[in-house]
Amino acid sequence: MYRKNTGRGHGFAAMGMRTGVALAGAALLLVGCSSGGDSDGDASSPPVKQQPKGKDPYWVNPDGNAAKQVEAYSKDDKKDDAEQIRKIAEQPVAEWIVPETAEDQARGFTEAAEKADRDALLVLYNIPHRDCGQYSGGGAADGNAYRAFVDQVAKGIGDRHATVILEPDAVLHMVDNCTPQQFHEERYDLLKGAIGKLKSLKNTKVYLDAGNAGWQNPDALWEPLKRSGVEQADGFSVNVSNFQTTEVSTEFGKKLSAKIGNKPFVIDTARNGNGPYTKGKDPWCNPPGRALGETPTTKTSDPLVDAYLWVKRPGESDGTCRGGPKAGEWWPEYALGLAKASG
Repeated sequence: MYRKNTGRGHGFAAMGMRTGVALAGAALLLVGCSSGGDSDGDASSPPVKQQPKGKDPYWVNPDGNAAKQVEAYSKDDKKDDAEQIRKIAEQPVAEWIVPETAEDQARGFTEAAEKADRDALLVLYNIPHRDCGQYSGGGAADGNAYRAFVDQVAKGIGDRHATVILEPDAVLHMVDNCTPQQFHEERYDLLKGAIGKLKSLKNTKVYLDAGNAGWQNPDALWEPLKRSGVEQADGFSVNVSNFQTTEVSTEFGKKLSAKIGNKPFVIDTARNGNGPYTKGKDPWCNPPGRALGETPTTKTSDPLVDAYLWVKRPGESDGTCRGGPKAGEWWPEYALGLAKASG
């Protein structure tokens, strides 16, 4: 099914309603305390701060899983481990919007980001027939439910600044026919409608996902991306939740960009420091020996690359493979491995 390393375990799939509600509540509470590390904290565990806005305008969630792990390790006197996890905690990572609380989450995260004078980085991953029923299967029940979900997200964002990564793999899985043909026309319409709705907001950027370089066939993607409305988006995203190197991802993105009006793109560099794993079954799923990649920034090595982003949240599982928890659940041992391998 997952031909040419297209598979993945995405951010919230199986995180569950409880985790999503907790994240939304945390974001709402953070409106008053996320202005860059001014809140009280243990002297042995300095609070997480925002990155310099000039090179990294995205919001660092001071109450994210990695930040909590730093605190836990510090309390257990595991200071070396705490400092390793701080490599993750102090970088902005995407917030994957849970459909059950979509409006509250979108509002909470964007309000907290605005309070810190930063932009929220959000992922919408709720397309019907998502992930072909695999580790991250699910999605909205039908087209109307999906449109309602997008409307809720848009209402939550309002006029605040946000960057949205739209539906990882949704286009790619039509191209490789992982998503059955009978759902394609509806999916094109839903993606185009989502782009239109989000771009109607005053300060929202939208990047439609375009798969990853492991698929190695950008020529087959450009027409489906156009049918999905990419020309109305700010650009497209590549390598979400994958491990392809930044160099290879840049080459892949530039070949694709040339077919769609030189649209810019963003690259998920969260876990690509050592490139892809090539051994065993499902090499994309919690592979050993991987490392953090370039830290998030809008100062990239190519004018067509708008940003390096951490879209997949480092330390969250790809799925129940290689001893991992469910997709999207925090896995401190894996997070620690990524951080240590990054040097």
